[in-house]
Amino acid sequence: MDSSAAARPHPLEIIDVIEEAADAVSLVFAHPAEGRLDYSPGQFLTLRVPGMPEDGTRWAPRCYSLSSTPGLDEHLKVTVKRTTGGYASNWLCDNAEPGMILDSLPPSGRFTVRGAADRLVLLAAGSGITPVMSILRATLASSATPVTLVYANRDRDAVIFHAAIAALADEHGDRLSVTHWLESDRGLPDSAGLASLLPTPTGTTSAYVCGPAAFMDCAAAAAAAIGIDEGRIHRESFSSLTGDPFATHAPEPGADEASAPPDGAATVTVDLHGDTTVLTWPREHVLLDALLDRGLDAPYVCREGNCGGCAFTLRSGEVHMIVNDTLDDHELGNGIRLACQSLPRTDEVAVEFH
Repeated sequence: MDSSAAARPHPLEIIDVIEEAADAVSLVFAHPAEGRLDYSPGQFLTLRVPGMPEDGTRWAPRCYSLSSTPGLDEHLKVTVKRTTGGYASNWLCDNAEPGMILDSLPPSGRFTVRGAADRLVLLAAGSGITPVMSILRATLASSATPVTLVYANRDRDAVIFHAAIAALADEHGDRLSVTHWLESDRGLPDSAGLASLLPTPTGTTSAYVCGPAAFMDCAAAAAAAIGIDEGRIHRESFSSLTGDPFATHAPEPGADEASAPPDGAATVTVDLHGDTTVLTWPREHVLLDALLDRGLDAPYVCREGNCGGCAFTLRSGEVHMIVNDTLDDHELGNGIRLACQSLPRTDEVAVEFH
């Protein structure tokens, strides 16, 4: 698909609804008519769910992880679990049906396998299994890497993908270890208990953690306790979207015309979709706004520093991030920054979007 077209919202048709557990369904989407959406295992879609007219909201944008696996599945699939008081998740579980069309932003997110690892440790709770399942299937299909999966749930009926996980364990029993932590049997997960289920790591063992915040805290602590390097412990995190990521951003009038830079503005060289552009960057504007004002098709989702959808690599210069709720120390150390939160600190900056 053309990279410039990929950044626009796409209408996706639901072609199947699969009941995965008592309180979870998977929505299977056909790829958009203009071409396939490329994605990596662990990424998510941002869907525009019909809102509540009584509250004056027409649309409710929500992020849902892809449980499908590129190269293995023909169609896109997200898995949605009901949450108490969660309007969008309950609406989708109750109303989604084949033939329904939902707008979606392109796949995004940084909860993806990074670098080579001699072993993967996957820790998930509840619907946190959704991106983990995509990562698990991709790893088993494309490598000989051993994988340990620990999956926590309230009870057996709450386990999502129970049959699929069992089938993977049967097929790859020589290198896939699966442990189900059921609160009905063991109580709430704790770091010591989780650590006891994990293998002895080497220097290149990586852990990927997804689930409720309290679970991710104790799971990350368990991974660190057995000796996994902190830079190799990755967690997924979502925050509720307060704005509308589907709202269009019109370039400022005359933004594409040559003009004198504002007093004190920085200069930024941007590598985006393989094209290089040099533009002025006002000190009080975040990078994403500077790019959109110029009419550049920069990637983004939440614009709030929560999702990583606008991440870029800082090649030279310095920036200040106002908010960062998604990048870890390892990513920051490798120059990853968020365009929706970055202000220039130096007169010249060079960045690259992947």
